[in-house]
Amino acid sequence: MNKIYKWCIMACAATTLSTSCSDFLEEDNKSGLTADTFYKTKSGAEALVNSCYTPLRFWYGQEYAISMTELGTDIFTRGNGCGQAELSDYNSSLQGSSTAITKEWERLYSALNTCNSAINRLPTSDLQANEKDIRLGEAHFLRALYLWHIVETWGGVYLTTDECKSPSGYVTRSSVEDFYKTINEDLKEAFSKLPETTTDYGRATKGAAEALMARVCLYTGDNEGALTHAKNVINNYGYELAGDYNELCDINTCNESKENIFVCVYDKNEIFGTSIEEGPDGNAIIWRKPGNNPVHLFWVMCYDQVLDKNGKKPVTRSIEYGRGFNRYMPTAYYLDLFNEKIDSRYDDIFQQAWICNNNNSSYIAKGDTAIVFTKYSMSQEEQDKHNYIVIDRDKVYNADGSIKNRVQNVTFKKFLDPTRESVNYTGSKRHGVILRLAEMYLIAAEAELNMNHKKEGTEYINQIRRRAGKEGHKAEMEISQDELTLDFILDERARELGGEQQRWYDLKRTGKLLERVQKYNPDAKANIKDYHILRPIPQTQLDAVINKEEFKQNTGYSGN
Repeated sequence: MNKIYKWCIMACAATTLSTSCSDFLEEDNKSGLTADTFYKTKSGAEALVNSCYTPLRFWYGQEYAISMTELGTDIFTRGNGCGQAELSDYNSSLQGSSTAITKEWERLYSALNTCNSAINRLPTSDLQANEKDIRLGEAHFLRALYLWHIVETWGGVYLTTDECKSPSGYVTRSSVEDFYKTINEDLKEAFSKLPETTTDYGRATKGAAEALMARVCLYTGDNEGALTHAKNVINNYGYELAGDYNELCDINTCNESKENIFVCVYDKNEIFGTSIEEGPDGNAIIWRKPGNNPVHLFWVMCYDQVLDKNGKKPVTRSIEYGRGFNRYMPTAYYLDLFNEKIDSRYDDIFQQAWICNNNNSSYIAKGDTAIVFTKYSMSQEEQDKHNYIVIDRDKVYNADGSIKNRVQNVTFKKFLDPTRESVNYTGSKRHGVILRLAEMYLIAAEAELNMNHKKEGTEYINQIRRRAGKEGHKAEMEISQDELTLDFILDERARELGGEQQRWYDLKRTGKLLERVQKYNPDAKANIKDYHILRPIPQTQLDAVINKEEFKQNTGYSGN
């Protein structure tokens, strides 16, 4: 089957029960139920809007999307278990054949079509007028969010607000400006229709729409708009900064934090919709549930492979320390961004000690410290004074920051879930945070800086930094107006938002991607080029396009 047909199957199937692809799928519809009749009903309309949320679970907390947004930046590189080296190193495999990029393209365009279907069909549904407005607001908000991901990842590619009802091989490009025009129109529509609060946690609200407006304004250079919307979100919706940064990391408090503005809801039940995947023969369509949140797996180093001086393992895999998929590891630069003596975030997000939980160890007693990581160099003489195993800077990084050890380094523990049922359980109930209040302070600070209001911008930054300060050191965390620069804001965004799937976008939008990767990421510095500010269009899509002279691969990548 031609690839464009498979793409349309995916897009159409996102609106379950659709029969718009019946010209190439032979089906015997014994019930007589069609999309037109089902989605007109109240239950059908509700199901359609609910399906607009499902694609969030294919992005937030998921490996392919994390690799696309955190790897190949100044703060994260690949661990030993990483399967997306092309995204980490910008090597020759970073082409339209990349599985991660292909899958996320498919999922985002499927998500776009689901939202288009909802916006098209809800006006004639049997929902009550007030319900109809709210659900339309949700669909517009989510479409804006998906379009933002598409345009910031691939640039001016295919923009459509029409429901896919039949396959077509003719695809046109739209400008980045056209994408953002649609995004802004959607957000205005969402803002006008959404309620300020909801009892159904995880649904979009007016505050979420305005928060996304603030982000979009920053991306498009509208500093006044970014500041206005960010200040409104800070002051008018009842959101509150967490009193302690650890509240955002602790699995027992993160989901209920008043700092959360909009989240991708997860729980321990694998009931959240379906995706369509390509089978091994290149044609088969198989259904698979996205399940619950696996984000806790990817940042954990292989602590259970560390050997003591007698070749024993003092620490075995545990629920507390997580399951070591070892996909990502911090750069030396990221570790050095923190002054851990005064900034609590270093202790909150980096695992620095492991306790012996194995009687197998011949000289470390169970319950004693078994492994210690330090970002500083430690002489062998000093290491020999301790009974525990030391993993110091020199065992992980070379002097230039390049990697010696991708297996045992430091665990980024921000997303750990020690409430899982078993050591091998891969899911988590942690929500994927999409928008939170701290980002609004950072947006306001950047917008003020861009308008040369350094005094005001500094105060927004200092509110975030004071919150992160250790007791007795909060005043030391404050910066002066002279210290407020774009680079400082990017550093602060790394400290505050690291791992939350914004870093690649932040560096791209500020024109700092090449500069910072070349300076701070030895894995990628030799390969990254100007054209890497956009991702390649999947080759499967280019193969399916009929008007190939009009819709070509993004500059710099092979294929058409």
